[in-house]
Amino acid sequence: MLGWRDRRAHEADFVAFYAERADHLRSTAYLLCRDWHLAEDLVQTAFTKLYRHWHRVERHDALDQYARRVLLRAFLDERRRPWRREYATEPGSSALDSTVRDSYAEADSGLHAALMRLPRRRRAVLVLRFWADMSVEQCAQALECSTGTVKSQTARGLAQLRELLGDGMVDAEDHLAPGPHWGTR
Repeated sequence: MLGWRDRRAHEADFVAFYAERADHLRSTAYLLCRDWHLAEDLVQTAFTKLYRHWHRVERHDALDQYARRVLLRAFLDERRRPWRREYATEPGSSALDSTVRDSYAEADSGLHAALMRLPRRRRAVLVLRFWADMSVEQCAQALECSTGTVKSQTARGLAQLRELLGDGMVDAEDHLAPGPHWGTR
């Protein structure tokens, strides 16, 4: 059992990690679901799960990978929930209280729209490979699948993006990579 000083030190470490990585995880979550509100929920779920097990974390050098994996699992689990089978309100609908300026969609709306048409797992592979800059092996570990599956899903995902975008296809790797064209929330 941790003493109160150890607990405070662990909590301070957690707060520092959250402050440093929350925005990046939120951007990753947004790429997975293309909904800022759901992305925020996924990040909160991921950090809640991280906090519950924070005292057991031994390898602080692998926290980013672990956090992305928890986020990915939260994303995949979220879609399995029965209440999620309801129809989502379309962006810009009068049913929404206000419109959030979506700098991601403004910058690359065609790519984002095409990315959202991909199956969840294929989209997750592309986001992890090109946005989170994970290796094939890291991606396979996060998705709990083989490296061959990651490679085939990457190839199929990129081919499907090219098909969806047609002549307007730009290098998906350049546009999925974080940079000034992504903006901030």
